Amino acid sequence: MPLEAPLPAPADRAKELNARYRHHGARDILAQALSDPLTGRIAMVSSFGAESVVLLHLLSTLDRTVPVLFLNTEMLFEETIQYQRDISKQLGLTDVRVISPDRNEMFLEDNDALLWQKSTDACCALRKTRPLEKALSGFDAWITGRKRYQSGTRAQMGLFEADGENRIKVNPMAHFTPDTIREYMENNNLPRHPLVKKGFASLGCAPCTSRVRDGEDPRAGRWRGQDKTECGIHFENGKMVRTPVRPSGEVF
Repeated sequence: MPLEAPLPAPADRAKELNARYRHHGARDILAQALSDPLTGRIAMVSSFGAESVVLLHLLSTLDRTVPVLFLNTEMLFEETIQYQRDISKQLGLTDVRVISPDRNEMFLEDNDALLWQKSTDACCALRKTRPLEKALSGFDAWITGRKRYQSGTRAQMGLFEADGENRIKVNPMAHFTPDTIREYMENNNLPRHPLVKKGFASLGCAPCTSRVRDGEDPRAGRWRGQDKTECGIHFENGKMVRTPVRPSGEVF
């Protein structure tokens, strides 16, 4: 059997896929991402957070066998852990892979589980970025639930994006709004994360996540008071995305 031809560079793949599917809806974009040769081997990455169930449900209507990578940083809310189990079972997802930090690295770098107090960047790298990079090493593309409305740094993101030297990211819900998400969940009778009703609009690790006040950016409760809006999983132009903060600690 002849060897498969190598995929084009990620930037070229993303450009071509954006041109092909820029007028498609979320379900069609996801369906095409699962089948288009330009995407290659693909997985979904899900936090099982505040809005994750929408994308997970879309996937379950197309192919329940697609790998779903769930990062258990070992600092998540207990409600998130249980929600992941409940949603995976309810949707019939058959290949949910729980990804955890490397035990040796944890012992050497965060044996007291207090690294987040010293450096949230170092903690995210240890518990999120490096474990995910390892888990994604066998894939050519990964599906995210990012939306343009979530923050200014995401306002211009494409449906398909280059992600380093080997992979692309697929953002089927890029154009979704809060109303779109709410309507989808109501129409499909999908259960919300139990912490949403308690004021958590975006969920991450418990020590670095707080409630969001009325009128705030949905991600204002993540790393509140810090010059940080992303954990390091998502980069733009090879750099971690950051947002300025006011002297008071309030995110612009």
